[in-house]
Amino acid sequence: MITEVRAVPGGSKFTVRSFGIRLFFSCWLVYCIHFATNIVREIYPALTLGDHFSFNVFEYKDLHPFDIFEIPGRGAFINNNPGASILGAIPYTLTRPVIDRIVKHVQKSRAASPEPIREYNTKYPLTQEFYNRARAGGLDIKLGLAAGVIQALLMAPLSALSAVVMFYILLHLTSSIRGALLLALLYAFATPVFYRTAQLNQNLLVGHCAFFVFALVWRPWEDRVHLKPSHYLAAGLLCGWAVVLDYSGLIVLGVLGLYTFARRSALPPNQKSRADLFCFAAGVLLALSVLLFYQWQCFGSPFYSAQHYMPPTQYTRYGYRGIDWPHLDLLWETAFGMRYGLFSSAPLLLLWVYVPGWIRHRPRLFGLGELGCIIIFSAAFFLFCAMNQYGRVQFNTGVRYIVPVAPFLFLLTVSVLLRMPTVLAGAIAVVCTYWSWSLSMYRDVEQGLGVLEAPIHVALEGLRLPWLDTLEKMGYVRPGIWEVPLMGFAGMIVVTLWSGHKWMRKLRS
Repeated sequence: MITEVRAVPGGSKFTVRSFGIRLFFSCWLVYCIHFATNIVREIYPALTLGDHFSFNVFEYKDLHPFDIFEIPGRGAFINNNPGASILGAIPYTLTRPVIDRIVKHVQKSRAASPEPIREYNTKYPLTQEFYNRARAGGLDIKLGLAAGVIQALLMAPLSALSAVVMFYILLHLTSSIRGALLLALLYAFATPVFYRTAQLNQNLLVGHCAFFVFALVWRPWEDRVHLKPSHYLAAGLLCGWAVVLDYSGLIVLGVLGLYTFARRSALPPNQKSRADLFCFAAGVLLALSVLLFYQWQCFGSPFYSAQHYMPPTQYTRYGYRGIDWPHLDLLWETAFGMRYGLFSSAPLLLLWVYVPGWIRHRPRLFGLGELGCIIIFSAAFFLFCAMNQYGRVQFNTGVRYIVPVAPFLFLLTVSVLLRMPTVLAGAIAVVCTYWSWSLSMYRDVEQGLGVLEAPIHVALEGLRLPWLDTLEKMGYVRPGIWEVPLMGFAGMIVVTLWSGHKWMRKLRS
């Protein structure tokens, strides 16, 4: 592995690892302050696992009637796989003593001096109804704190880690510390990774699993790739866990599994052993056993998913429980729709369509195996999204189902950016980062012009933070007071993290 680079006159050396650490904490901090208070269905099993070591979310059934269904005699469950909830239960369980103490203190204060339920100032009646039910049941503080710790201790660090992995890959592709850092930051904040990291989301976690497997097996930072049995075991676990997160993870298992085997077959005989395939298969089976146990425990059969048991919806009439032949209109919406289209939400990724840019750079950047994996994986996910009719419900949540392709298309985008004049590439990077940042601040894509509303509102109304926006709508803080000071304070921390070293000043020069 690359551990140090000689990049300044006079023979001074600096450790690449230190850049990765600073990049990690910078991304983590920015992701954390952009936390969104959206309470998604995956949070409820995380809470019941931490509270009762159970997947039965009956106590929350009335809060989320569209995503929770009841099976008489067994309990109530969410209509999706449990992988994100299991991961989310870890930080919640670790912080539960603090959360419980805060919740008890608030409930005691409310009992001592009762006050009417604050009106949540929103144009969405269902959101108001959800808040009223949560507040009446004494769950509003618990849900908000749980969502916050899961975002800060799961989603934010995993997304920051993906930026570090991207940095290591780009360092090999560009042979430039500064270029790799800037491009890794572009990946972190100009792609849907930024938008989706704000809350617990299984689609982004599927993308992280896929990207980590790709990097683990490709290992471009090593001159001579030598995959150990532990690498195959980790790759198998990640591929299998992608399925535990969501059944779209079958694409991860299929495409990245084939890539792993193809990569292994290209290695010299002395770098392969029979244990390799066994370790990969063991990792996959170990992860899938969690899903089979979940389905058996909750539904009575290990072989049928939650979607098999959930009540019919307007989309279950298509194909098998909403999975139909590809629909061209849904494919178009997935790519260019103004509410959840990938390229309308992250226009930077549209650069990949300039095929000559990455074809000419291909011999220096990718092997044929890597390029084939990127193309097949991305195409398979777009095809799946065109088949999955539940993708149409993204109209109020923003880009989501297609998010796993973001790191792969970004690698093709990098090859196009590297061919551009520096000024043009920089201008595109600034505009696309502002676009993505606006979407991460404003978040509402359901009304008006969809994703176009975000940059318009931010330009006219100023900066905002999603969690502060929620507190403002609840009447706890005055509008427009805290956003700039908090962002400025976070910016000072990041600047201090990077500017206090002589080698950084030499690097800038």
